Amino acid sequence: MAQKTALNTKSPLMSYRIYLKLEKSLQPNTVEAYLSDIEKFSAYLEGGADALLSVTLDELRGFVASLSDVGIHARSQARILSSLRSFYGFLKLDGFISEDPTELLKSPKIGVHLPDVLTVQEIDDIINAIDLSKKEGQRNRAMIEVLYSCGLRVSELCSLRMSDLYLAEQFIRVTGKGDKQRLVPISGRAIAELEAYFCDRNRIEIKPGYEDFVFISERLKKPLSRIMVFHFIKQLVVVAGVKKCVSPHTFRHSFATHLLEGGANLRVIQAMLGHESIATTEIYAHIDRTRLREEIIEHHPRNR
Repeated sequence: MAQKTALNTKSPLMSYRIYLKLEKSLQPNTVEAYLSDIEKFSAYLEGGADALLSVTLDELRGFVASLSDVGIHARSQARILSSLRSFYGFLKLDGFISEDPTELLKSPKIGVHLPDVLTVQEIDDIINAIDLSKKEGQRNRAMIEVLYSCGLRVSELCSLRMSDLYLAEQFIRVTGKGDKQRLVPISGRAIAELEAYFCDRNRIEIKPGYEDFVFISERLKKPLSRIMVFHFIKQLVVVAGVKKCVSPHTFRHSFATHLLEGGANLRVIQAMLGHESIATTEIYAHIDRTRLREEIIEHHPRNR
């Protein structure tokens, strides 16, 4: 059983919130997601914050079983348990408890999820489906090119600023998770599409405070939101006739997979994507091996 020590008498949840915001430098949405998972566990215990400090391994296992009982997917269960491990690791580090009750807790087994990957032709089809006669046409064309060319997360695309662009040097500065910055090469084609878009962008009366953002809503006069980008891509995929499940993240997956297929080292791809751990990047090696197996099964004479 994890016992509360005399080292720290502050509110554990408030202290954890401060830790996530200031020490981990997480975005507000991520902080709230972590705290929401802790609140789910607190509600299960029915004892408030005090119960969180004296939880047992059996109670944790019971909570995991309850998640499964109500139909929560194994991947979502694993995310919630990751939040709990982070929380209890912090509590032990900060002197709220003497032992971490999650140390022996096993996560549910998750099959490797292979995301949809677009071919180069499908990406060209999507870009060519953009109607350049519309005011936002060139902006959207530049947006897709940058998303794919640089392997960005949708949040990184929306927060990209003019001061982050070093087009003469063919690099952009990207601010990723935890406000960590990285330099990413940008293709000549993406640069050309951006420069064409800047002619349209210069005509928009951008609202004060948003002048430095790259991708601006023609109607709202301020930066595009993630929801706007999701909605636009969903519409565009239908027009292009692409039958895969496509989101902004699909372009990031496709970027990484195409790099790997072209012979790029996993460490290079890790740096480009801004992954903290190489394990996160290794899913693309799995995709590559899966495709190799499919090719062998289809084309090897012994399998015909």
